[in-house]
Amino acid sequence: MRSLFGNLHTPSSFSPLSGQPPGRPARGSGLFWLVICVLAGWLQAAALAWPVRGWSPPGLSPGEPSGWLQIGSLSLLVLALLHVHQARQGVWRAWVFATAWLASTFWWLFVSMHTYGGLPAWLAALAVLVLAGLLALYYALAAGLMCALAPRSRFRQAWMFAALWTLAELARGRWLTGFPWGAGGYAQVDLMAAWAPWVGVYGMGAIAALLAYALAVGLSAMGAWVLSAVVPPTRRPGAPDPVRWYHRRGSALTAVQAVAGAVLLGALLSSVLWGDAWRDQGQRDTTAHGELRVWLLQGNIAQDQKFEPGTGVAQALRWYPEQIAVAAEAARVDTLRGPQLVVAPETALPMLPEQLGDAFWQPLLRGLSQPGASVGALLGLPLGSYEQGYTNSAWGIEPRTAAAPQPDGFFRYDKHHLVPFGEFIPPMFRWFTDLMRIPLGDFNRGALAQPAWSWAGQRIAPNICYEDLFGEELAASFQNPGTAPTVLVNLSNLAWFDDSVAIDQHLQISRLRALELGRPMLRATNTGATAVINHRGEVTHQLPRQTRGRLEAVVEGRSGSTPFARWAGRWGLWPVWVACLTVVALLASRRPRRRRARGA
Repeated sequence: MRSLFGNLHTPSSFSPLSGQPPGRPARGSGLFWLVICVLAGWLQAAALAWPVRGWSPPGLSPGEPSGWLQIGSLSLLVLALLHVHQARQGVWRAWVFATAWLASTFWWLFVSMHTYGGLPAWLAALAVLVLAGLLALYYALAAGLMCALAPRSRFRQAWMFAALWTLAELARGRWLTGFPWGAGGYAQVDLMAAWAPWVGVYGMGAIAALLAYALAVGLSAMGAWVLSAVVPPTRRPGAPDPVRWYHRRGSALTAVQAVAGAVLLGALLSSVLWGDAWRDQGQRDTTAHGELRVWLLQGNIAQDQKFEPGTGVAQALRWYPEQIAVAAEAARVDTLRGPQLVVAPETALPMLPEQLGDAFWQPLLRGLSQPGASVGALLGLPLGSYEQGYTNSAWGIEPRTAAAPQPDGFFRYDKHHLVPFGEFIPPMFRWFTDLMRIPLGDFNRGALAQPAWSWAGQRIAPNICYEDLFGEELAASFQNPGTAPTVLVNLSNLAWFDDSVAIDQHLQISRLRALELGRPMLRATNTGATAVINHRGEVTHQLPRQTRGRLEAVVEGRSGSTPFARWAGRWGLWPVWVACLTVVALLASRRPRRRRARGA
């Protein structure tokens, strides 16, 4: 049908998100939604670990995560998407949101590049912004597909949004070596702790996206109701009464879908609100595996001195051996209460073993091998040679191997997931790393699932730096329950980022790994956060950051497997990929095609 004002659009051509016909602006100015997206992105970053130390809103604490803040901030993006009339608007708003979120999450990369790398401040800031903007493209694409493929039903829209958002998170975490730091699911480490052993961090993020969409739809409907109450809609004289929803074709089916959606949403919300009641169900197949007495060392070597022979190197080569000697003596004097394991952080020994010489190694090994001193040492250090290449590694030394020192006899772990620009240089980026004064190296990768270190009745599995960001890679060691680790140990050096929120964020990441895999996580770091996390994701012991000292604790090892450890250990993240792609394909295929009205 054609009117005096041009073609009339059929309802199937209306935007399924805003409900507006093509070309008609949705409510709200572009500048307003731009501000909302920037603010929501910052809040999304703050949800992982509240960054302001001098002040925090009620219910939040500095350095702590907030699941509700993450859901609320994501719902602001959904509100922005519900008020678009063209796909490109959704792409732009999602990109702004994600860029603000990611730049606010890992802004501390500026510290490593400028303060310690010598990169000009403007170039370091630009590098952080460019990285955030490039990674934000995943989320912009997800929003564009949402705008283009969204079904009419709000219930189905919620599922499509959760699936597309999760696919964007997966792509950021896996493609081009992956950099999933700050994924939304990490903010749910407390609120959705019960879900972690079942679905992992990406599943938790998907649940949060579902709840965020439902919240946004509820707020939008409430706003429309308030607006209609304040400003009643006008009608032309003689116009027929509007058709009530229950008189429309298909209204019964719509009602059934609405009730089913409400029931499912209520069940999901209840599982989150009362998660403590079933928090341990995901770990019911894990059992205690004995206690381990540990000393975790925090050297607090300043990053600008760490590789300087006269300062940081000298401090490290003096203090760490002293602490190991004290641990060996304590174990010899009191075999029931002395430490069984002492852990030094990543590159605690900042030189190759052969560079240290016998004058360093002989006293250290002699102390570990003395009769009655049943203590093992796990040390972070570089290994390799110019001909064979180098690795960022850890040595495990026990009394037996210390008595007959042969490097091949020590337990060895080589870092598998390397840091771009820090441990390997991506193709075509040599020019960028040459601008910085950082001891960069092209390290070799270790194997994916390396054997654990059997010591003191435990199977100890190290991981180095941000390797604990990849839960599916740690889960690869759980394929055989008989050889699966009983204790996880993270060796890190976050001094590159000063006393920033990066330390708090990394602590929350480690907590989530402990929940997913049902294992305690020991953290030995240079400047913080050196901590003990039990298998329930709770921090039981922690050293003050930016201090030198040791953390003495007793940790309970665990055996058995969580559901996440079983499916991720066997298939990695493929089940999540397949589930999300299936949801998107099914919902997109059921979406009615748009039809143009014929002219009269």
